[in-house]
Amino acid sequence: MTGRPDGAYVAALKMLARRELSEAQVRARLTRRHFETEDIDTAVERLRRERALDDRRTALACARTELHVRHRGRLRVLRQVEALGIPKSVAQTAVNEVFTEVDEHELMVRALERRLRGATLADQAVARRVHRYLLSQGFDPGAVMQVLRNRSRLTIHDD
Repeated sequence: MTGRPDGAYVAALKMLARRELSEAQVRARLTRRHFETEDIDTAVERLRRERALDDRRTALACARTELHVRHRGRLRVLRQVEALGIPKSVAQTAVNEVFTEVDEHELMVRALERRLRGATLADQAVARRVHRYLLSQGFDPGAVMQVLRNRSRLTIHDD
C-alpha cells in the first residue's frame, strides 16, 4: 500500500483501540490491507516499544474472558489463547496465572450442573453427552470421569 510511511502504525493503532490483539493478529490484518512488510515490521516494533502491543497482556485478557465469562476449562482456554498467535510459552504462563484465581474442580461441577439442568446421569445417553461436553470445554479427562462417577453415585444414593 502506498501512502504515508506511518500508515501501518496508524491503522494498527485504530485496530488496537477497538480491542486487544496479538502481534500475529495485527501483522495478519495489516498484511490483508496490503501494507509493505517493512512498514508492518516498523509499526509493530513501535507499538511494542510504546506498550500498545503486548502479547502477554492479550493472553491474560483472553484467558480471563474464556474462564470467567465463558466458563471454559484449562485446556480449552489454552487452545483459545494459542489460536490468537500467542507463543506457547506466553500462552501457558498466562493460563497458569489466570487459573490460580479459581478452583477448577468447582468450575467443572458448575458446568456439569448447567448442562444437566435437572436431568440425571442414570440415562447413559445423557451421561455420554455431558462427558463429551465437559471434554469439549477443556476440562481434564481424568477429572471429568471422576466428577461424573461421583455425581452418578450421589444420584443412585438419592433415589
